[in-house]
Amino acid sequence: MDVAGIRMDNPLMVCSGVLGISAGLFSRIEAAHAGAVVTKSISLVPNKGYDNPTVTGVASGVINAMGLPNPGVDAFIEELGRSEVSMPIVVSIYGNDEGEFAELARRLSPHCSALELNLSCPHAGGLLAIGQDPNLVERVVRAAKEASNVPVLAKLTPNVADITKIGLAAQEGGADAICAINTVKAMAIDIYQKHPILSNIGGGLSGPAIKPIGVRAVWDLAGAIDIPIIGIGGIASWEDVVEYLYAGASAVQMGTALGMYDIDHITRIKDELDIFCASTELDYEGLCGIVRKRYP
Repeated sequence: MDVAGIRMDNPLMVCSGVLGISAGLFSRIEAAHAGAVVTKSISLVPNKGYDNPTVTGVASGVINAMGLPNPGVDAFIEELGRSEVSMPIVVSIYGNDEGEFAELARRLSPHCSALELNLSCPHAGGLLAIGQDPNLVERVVRAAKEASNVPVLAKLTPNVADITKIGLAAQEGGADAICAINTVKAMAIDIYQKHPILSNIGGGLSGPAIKPIGVRAVWDLAGAIDIPIIGIGGIASWEDVVEYLYAGASAVQMGTALGMYDIDHITRIKDELDIFCASTELDYEGLCGIVRKRYP
């Protein structure tokens, strides 16, 4: 299947921030039959991230505020050179302005299948500000697109009044696809210690709790834009995948579920999804937008 110029064996992608940081992990992800992997978000210079604690479990999900730790673009290009996988590698990038996004796109595009622009991290103030402003989104996407020679995906935040306005801005800037959604702003408090659990105070909620938010975002975007959508948020079963595809997604990304289960959960979902497709006599593309098209 082809999603925005990315050739994948199936619609199951591993989302950014979970496992995509080393050549060894890329090989494990490919062995689990993922269609593609999105790397951790990479910046121009190394970033330590936030101090612990950075993750806490809550009802129906996880809140994290990692602070976008990464080794920086130079070290990561070396790591990409060690990879021997044939599966597509999508590199997530982030910067403070369109110039930094463009420089990252220029340097990384020769080493990957596509770029995902992190415009939406809810615990990195600059990125959230970019992702909430249609004009900034359009400028950043256009700068990255002009600097690269691979597909450019724009990852959007749900922490806006109308996600379709942001999606349209990304499309106008030249994005090849939209990824929706990133985590939802959240926090947790230790009532016995009387302080926030995470060192950053707030973070982003992921997991089953946000799936209905993600499905609705995909539904709304599918009615507003003309480029493919990759659905993200709370996917833990083949039924979740089908729900996103029915809503209008062309592929999906999984993250929290791989921590709740294991990396081989990708294989289990793929096998069950294939059984469902055979029972309906539809391929992956045939599932996309079935419900959205019936309720325009």
